Amino acid sequence: MILFLGFFLQSCSSDDDSAITSAPEITDFEYGEGSTHSTDLFAYKGSDIHIAADIYAEAKVSSITLSIHAHDLELGDDEVDWDFETVYTDSDYLVINPGFHEHVDVPKDIPSGEYHIELTVVDEQGNSTEVEGYLQILDPITLSDFSIDTTVARGDDFHAEFLIDAVNGIHSVTVDIHAHGITPGDGEVEWDYEEEFLEGYYEETSIEFHEHIDVPLTAPAGEYHMIFTVEDENGNTSEYETHIDITA
Repeated sequence: MILFLGFFLQSCSSDDDSAITSAPEITDFEYGEGSTHSTDLFAYKGSDIHIAADIYAEAKVSSITLSIHAHDLELGDDEVDWDFETVYTDSDYLVINPGFHEHVDVPKDIPSGEYHIELTVVDEQGNSTEVEGYLQILDPITLSDFSIDTTVARGDDFHAEFLIDAVNGIHSVTVDIHAHGITPGDGEVEWDYEEEFLEGYYEETSIEFHEHIDVPLTAPAGEYHMIFTVEDENGNTSEYETHIDITA
């Protein structure tokens, strides 16, 4: 009986030891622009992020949590904070050694900049492991290197040029010029200009916008507001606003 009891206690102790597992391990953690499954550490607003990892777990996984957030990014007009967190409990993940692969949509109305990304894995015994990194969220359209005349005599033309980078391809470039509170004098006609430019720009991803715009001889003199709007093939837009003085 004494020998049997000793053997039984030793067996129970061995069973308890075998029930103790190590925390899960996360390897090959990668993320980037979704459409190309990129591993470069950036993605675009209005697109999606590809996120993947291999998980080694001695006990079954009970949850996988993904969080994405930023710190102290300045909000622009009509922009909102983005604080993403989702707990994945799909049956494909609640196993030993699952592979993780998800695509996360990036809102269009969030600020661009650096975001913190964390992946946390918890197993059925409560062991947890996390990995983290940083991701740049970029604008799908960027406008730069502006050179636009600030004054023009009526009856003449003025030039406007700037660089456009549009990852999804340019759909159109629209120029809107208008004035407020200018009363036309004798022989003058109110000037309100809007034109959509397609030729030479449509579907281009990186190009210089360079146009000359005629100002009617009858346009009243004064300050005019100009808006340049670039729209890409996914419906994203980017605007640049400035002013020009029309002289007599």
